[in-house]
Amino acid sequence: YRYTSVAVATLCYYMAPIFVILASPVLLRERLTRKKAVCVLVALVGMVFVSGVLDSGVGSLAEMRGVLLGLGAAVLYASVILINKRLTDVPSQDRTIMQLGAAGIVLIPYTLLTENLAAVSVTPVGIIMLAIVCVVHTGVAYALYFGSMKDLKAQTVALLSYIDPVVAIILSALLLGESMSVWAIMGAALVLGGTLVSELPDNK
Repeated sequence: YRYTSVAVATLCYYMAPIFVILASPVLLRERLTRKKAVCVLVALVGMVFVSGVLDSGVGSLAEMRGVLLGLGAAVLYASVILINKRLTDVPSQDRTIMQLGAAGIVLIPYTLLTENLAAVSVTPVGIIMLAIVCVVHTGVAYALYFGSMKDLKAQTVALLSYIDPVVAIILSALLLGESMSVWAIMGAALVLGGTLVSELPDNK
C-alpha cells in the first residue's frame, strides 16, 4: 500500500486464488475442470471491477515494487491454503492457535521496532473492540476457515476467497453509507455468480 494504490495492491493480493487453482492439480492432485476454470476467470474479472483499478489505473513503472510485494503476499496466502490442505491429521482449532500464535510472535517485535507506540492511546472501549476483533473476527473466523478445508477442495476454498472483498464493499455501502460504483456492482455480481456456478453440480 505504501508503493502503489489500494486498488492495485488489492488486485495483486487477490491473485492468491489463481495461484492455488493452478497449483492444486500438481500439488494436491485435484482435477481442474473447464467449468471451474471459466468460473475462476469470471470471478477474476469481477475482482478487477471490485478493486477499483479501472478508475484509478494501474500506475507507473515506479509502482512496480508495490505490485511485486502484493504478488508476494498472494503467494504466501496461497501457500496457507495449500499447506493446510495437507495437514489433514491436525484439528482446525490446533491449526488456528499455532498459525495465529506464530503470526503474533513475528509481528510483535516487528511492531515494536517500526511503530511509534507513544502515539498509541489505550481506552477501555478500544481494548474491548480489539478483543472482539481478536477473538471473533480473527480466532473464530480462522477456526471456521481452517475447519472448512477438510471437506472442501483447495480450488473451492480459493474461489470462495473472492467473496471477502465483495462482502466488504457491500457492508461499507450498507453500514457506512459509502457509494458503490457501477463497476463495483457488476464486479460483485460476477464474483458471486462465478462462485455459485462453480459449486453447482455439473448436471445443473
